[in-house]
Amino acid sequence: MFKLTRLIARNANVGSLRGTQQLLPRLFANAPAVSEEENTATTKNADEPIDIPNPFEKDPQQCILCKHNITPHYKNVKLLSQFQSPYTGRIYGRHITGLCKQKQEDVEKAIIRAQRCLLMPGYHKDLDFLQDPKLFDPEKPVRPHKY
Repeated sequence: MFKLTRLIARNANVGSLRGTQQLLPRLFANAPAVSEEENTATTKNADEPIDIPNPFEKDPQQCILCKHNITPHYKNVKLLSQFQSPYTGRIYGRHITGLCKQKQEDVEKAIIRAQRCLLMPGYHKDLDFLQDPKLFDPEKPVRPHKY
């Protein structure tokens, strides 16, 4: 038996095997013919889902300075004084002003620079700016206190 298998292995090649000759044409006989136009063209199917905007999605919240594209500058004392307490001269926090983190830092730096340049008082709000319209209500903070 060992000699018989060795003889078959020497004389047999891939093309002479009966099973592979019949198998190869069957593989491609059932494959559908696809032209290049069908491959490249993107056709819309009526059963595919349609992309529509979410009607319940909330608008992204922006701080008042980002909404109007305002960059705080130390020379704009009228704007900076609105972020300062009229009684103590302290700078209101983010939870009161409703500013984003970057704009709050910019406002704080600009107020400190304006105070160092003596454009703004340090311990009270300038009397000229007490009647200005309010950007926010300090009595009702955007984010409530813990206490």
